[in-house]
Amino acid sequence: MPRTPSGGSRAGGTSAGAGRSMSIGTVLGLLRDEFPEATISKIRFLEAEGLVEPERTPSGYRKFSPDDVDRLASVLRMQRDHYLPLEVIREHLDAPARGADVRMPAPGPAPELLDATAGGPSRIAREEFLEEAGAGEDDLVEWEAYGLVAPADDGCYDRESVAVARLVAEIGRFGVEPRHLRAVRAAADRQAGLVEQIVAPLRRHRNPQTRNDAEATARELAALFVRLHAAFVESALRSPSP
Repeated sequence: MPRTPSGGSRAGGTSAGAGRSMSIGTVLGLLRDEFPEATISKIRFLEAEGLVEPERTPSGYRKFSPDDVDRLASVLRMQRDHYLPLEVIREHLDAPARGADVRMPAPGPAPELLDATAGGPSRIAREEFLEEAGAGEDDLVEWEAYGLVAPADDGCYDRESVAVARLVAEIGRFGVEPRHLRAVRAAADRQAGLVEQIVAPLRRHRNPQTRNDAEATARELAALFVRLHAAFVESALRSPSP
């Protein structure tokens, strides 16, 4: 089976015969040699984000060129090796067309590993939580009372809770009290529940690859929900008040 290229740009070598158009299923088969976590939903997501633009048949079917496959491989490789956001990846891919020279950062550890190395353990005690969040004991008691942050059974907090606490404190500068944010937390919990409901059948599948696909699908759905929420808020703010 042909393999995706080891290079990093659309102008590089092709992963299939020159000029041959491929269905999304064929593209997935090519990509999975190097990226076993790739899914059809991931390819569609990258297309929706404008990272690849396959042609469409009159009936609406996607037809990918070898260059499209190379570009997808480059995107997945930059996500895997450099943990770059899509906006930065797009800048790297489009740089040659602009005549720009955008340097690729050196590969580093995954973000979740940074907490265990440079940033300390992934779970921290209450005192350290207060210090990193820049909060007082009274603040934390109030946040916990309204369900905005919560310790684990051992009394420690994960670092995601630190990020939540900092955002709650930042929003508080505008006069928003923790009780006002209960609805935001409840909405997030409902969205997480919906994501879990969608991916639950994949998590229970006997095929290990399908179970791996569940994790990628959950992350994609979570990112889409965040974007949808932001779009709803922006749309509501632009709409005239009744």
